[in-house]
Order: sequence, then C-alpha cells, then structure tokens
Amino acid sequence: MIEKRNFALRDKDGNEIGVFSGKQPRQAALKAANRGFTDIRLRERGTKKVHIFQGERIQVTKPINAPSWMPANIWKPNVKKLGVEKLVEL
Repeated sequence: MIEKRNFALRDKDGNEIGVFSGKQPRQAALKAANRGFTDIRLRERGTKKVHIFQGERIQVTKPINAPSWMPANIWKPNVKKLGVEKLVEL
C-alpha cells in the first residue's frame, strides 16, 4: 500500500507556509485549493521535487444523497497540474 506523504506549500518567494498530506500530490493540492490557494507549489518532503498546480474552488449545490445537516451550497476544489520542477541548491 502507498503511505501518506507530506508536501510543503511554498509561496512565490520559496518560503514554506504550510504542510498538506496525501498519498498523491494531487490529493494534497486539492486540500490546498479548498483552503483558497490558487498558485499551488508543493515540495515533496524528503526530495527536491516541486509539483506545480493551478487551483480554484467553486460553489456548487449539495449532492442529492447528502446528509440533512449539510448546507445547500458547498465548496468544491479543482486543480490542474502544470508540471514538476527540481530544486537546485547553490
């Protein structure tokens, strides 16, 4: 089985501002997008890979089989992978 991996969210300056976990980078990116981040750069902990995503979240109506306590409108994240970069140490 694939274990969960940790991905550090980086801002434009390269500072790590948060950590999201998931089995795949996309799962961590969806979590970041659901919290409102649009330019998502995730560095995989333990490697020098940076996964780059474009994210958004849209408000949709709740599903038909949703529980009664769920509000009428919910936020749904969506991400698109733009590529992978490798960090270069100077």
